[in-house]
Order: sequence, then C-alpha cells, then structure tokens
Amino acid sequence: MTKPERRPKMTGRGTPPRGPNRAPEQSLQREPARTDRGPVSRGRAPAREKLAVPVVEGLAPTPRFLELADQMGVAFEPGDVEKLGLHLAMVLAANEQMNLTGTSDSAQGWERHVLDSLTLFPAISELLPEEGGRVIDVGSGAGFPGLPLAIVMPHVRFTLADATGKKVEFLRQVIDRLGLKNAEAVMGRAETLAHDRGVKATGPGRSGRVGGYREKFDVVVARAVGPMAVIAELAAGFCRANGTILLIKGERAPEELAEGAKALHLLKLVAGEILRTPTGRVVVLEKASATPRDYPRRDGEPKRAPLGVEREKEREKEQERGRAKAPRGGG
Repeated sequence: MTKPERRPKMTGRGTPPRGPNRAPEQSLQREPARTDRGPVSRGRAPAREKLAVPVVEGLAPTPRFLELADQMGVAFEPGDVEKLGLHLAMVLAANEQMNLTGTSDSAQGWERHVLDSLTLFPAISELLPEEGGRVIDVGSGAGFPGLPLAIVMPHVRFTLADATGKKVEFLRQVIDRLGLKNAEAVMGRAETLAHDRGVKATGPGRSGRVGGYREKFDVVVARAVGPMAVIAELAAGFCRANGTILLIKGERAPEELAEGAKALHLLKLVAGEILRTPTGRVVVLEKASATPRDYPRRDGEPKRAPLGVEREKEREKEQERGRAKAPRGGG
C-alpha cells in the first residue's frame, strides 16, 4: 500500500450508492459456536453487567475537527456528524458509571477520539471500496475506532469486540440508538474469539462452516490496546490471508515495529508503511499467509509474555552473565 496523497474528497461510502443507514445484504447474526478453548459468548451481557446510558443530546463538532477531517478527504453525508456527536456524548455520559475514557472535555474528545478513529478512513477506503467488506475492531472499549468508521462507511460490516461485559452492553446501546445496521458488538477475549472457527454447516446442499471469527475479516483495526508484539498476536488470528491490520499508534511507532519484529515474523505478518496522520501514526501490517494455529496463545499470555520480546530479554541476560564470568585479561 502506498501512503495516501491528498485526493478528491471521498464520501465515506466507497462506490456503492447509499441510503440512510442502509443495511448490508448479509445478516450480522452469528450461530453459537464452541471452540477447543470453550464456548464463545453470543448472548447479551449478564444482568449484573447491565447499565442504562442516560439520554443525551449530541455534541457539536469543533471547527478544528471539521477542518482536519476535510484535509483527510472525509466528506460527511447528512446526519453523519450528528451521529458522531451523539456517540461522543454517550461516551462522556457513561464515563460517570464506568471507565471508558480519561477525556472529559468534549472539544478534546472530538480530536483525541473521533478524529483519531477516522484517520483509518483513507486506508480502509482504499482497501475496501466495494460493498461487503468486513472489519473487526479488537479491544473496542468505548467504540473507538470502530463506531466512527461504521457511521461514515455503511457499506462495510463492522464487528466490535471487547472482553468487558459492561463495555459491550454500552456499545450495543450506542449501536441501537444510532440505528446502525452495519455494526455488531461481541463479548469475548481476543485470545478465544480468534480461535473460533464457527460450526459446520448442516442441511441439504450446505458445506463448510458458518459463523466464527478466525481469519474471517478483510481488515483488523485496533487503537491503544498494547505494544506491537501484544496487539499483533491478538489481531493476526482474525485477519484473512492477504488481509491487512491497521494499528493506530503514536510517535514511537517505528521503535515499536523494531521491538516487535520477532513477533511479526512468527505470526507471518509483514510490516508495511507507517502513515503519518493529524493525530499520530497508522502502522500497516500485511498478512502474508495463514496464522500458525498456536496463535494467539491462551488468555493473558500475550500480555504477560509478549511474543519474541521475552526471548530477547533472556538472551541479553545470558550474554550479560557470560561477560561477568569471563576471565579478565591481565599482565
């Protein structure tokens, strides 16, 4: 992929004609499935995880947000900005009940969260210009970057995955209140969901597997999930072969790529460009071939022992011990 140059404004819709909140042809419903790591949750969050997000009015965008979005080539359709403002308002309101963001200022939220999410728009538009593409947002949290992208790209199907029941319930309420037909929220750890291959199809004339998440997505996105070695392992299993992973990162993106080089090699991922954006960097990872079946590892292990990183640290310790034991030269 080449770094996007300034080009004519895009509508956020790709090539397909659109109507307000047009639903994709395929249903977003999934059939229940079990994996070798246990059942994957498909139902709503347990009653104890329920929360009621207050009815709020949408927030008006800042002039700077509109200016920067215009510079990125994003031209909003009628109603888009209002939905983005309502999502942000719901995040700030729900933040009083649960930890969704450290940002309490709405003007700051427009740039730090909404605009930051939309920095993925040019790359996704280039990768998925036609109807029917699938994107998963790993560790979606408050819905960034998945929900802003779903609002401006209704021809793409978005799955928002998070391990926390309250956050998933919040996402479902936002999706319902915004009337988004191209988005769904699922609860589960990435380590488990990324091994879910669905169930075998049954019935006359049916073959293959139905549902599931492993290697089913054209594009995988993530923001503020963890170091390169960690998020690469969590994301790789969702991405189809020859698909793309887009990671929103900060100024240390080049250093993170270098630190995660061993992990990328083990995961069959190839580092692409680092795209400069108004809010930071976007790291592009290309998936060269199928992810080895052992990855991602079991729950918590990618974060506890980042792939490749621990081995390098241990090697450095061994080298240091060797130097300490080596006899010193003398006269």
